[in-house]
Amino acid sequence: MPNTKETKGVIRAVPAARTAAAALASLDPDDLIVADERVSELEGLIHRQLELIGEDPERDGLIKTPSRVAKSMAWLTRGYELNARDVIGDALFEESHEQMVMVRDIEMYSMCEHHMLPFFGKVHVAYIPNGKIVGLSKLPRVVEVFARRLQVQERLGEQIANAIDEVLQPRGVGVVIEAVHLCMMMRGVEKQSSRTITSSLRGLFKDDAKTRSEFLRLAHGRMEGY
Repeated sequence: MPNTKETKGVIRAVPAARTAAAALASLDPDDLIVADERVSELEGLIHRQLELIGEDPERDGLIKTPSRVAKSMAWLTRGYELNARDVIGDALFEESHEQMVMVRDIEMYSMCEHHMLPFFGKVHVAYIPNGKIVGLSKLPRVVEVFARRLQVQERLGEQIANAIDEVLQPRGVGVVIEAVHLCMMMRGVEKQSSRTITSSLRGLFKDDAKTRSEFLRLAHGRMEGY
């Protein structure tokens, strides 16, 4: 039988052989069980919000909406319960490779902290090893740690770069994010085709023009055959 772990007001099933961070990252949102006063309070607030916008929260389609939204928010903001060092774990390996390593087109979903509307897109992450490499699947997991919080795109890139720099201590780190923001598409200027592109550079990616140029070319280019 799996153990249970309470995290930020939600009880989640946690298999005994796995860490809480790994279990949280792979959990189906429908498995969340509300078990905390804060989450119950959030349900009450959502119930009242429905009333304030002119809806009837007691009608069939909305009766379970406060509970669903509370579970959804716990899922969408689960990054607050994670940190990069834990998700990387022991997936650091001694290796003499000295050339750039890149994982590009990492899917990213986050929420704008100004309007709590989604923004989403792709993240391209690269680093130059300094005696150690990291399991490739861990770079998308680091992205997830910081994306699943209330964010601004500029800070998101900086946090990803800082975390990789701190844990891996490479010769350089580069992060490029290309995203669309629903706060610009659904409200305000209502521009549907605009993209926001940000970069965060550390070490050789910042100080060496040739390395920086190679990284940005790979990040923004299109791979033949893909």
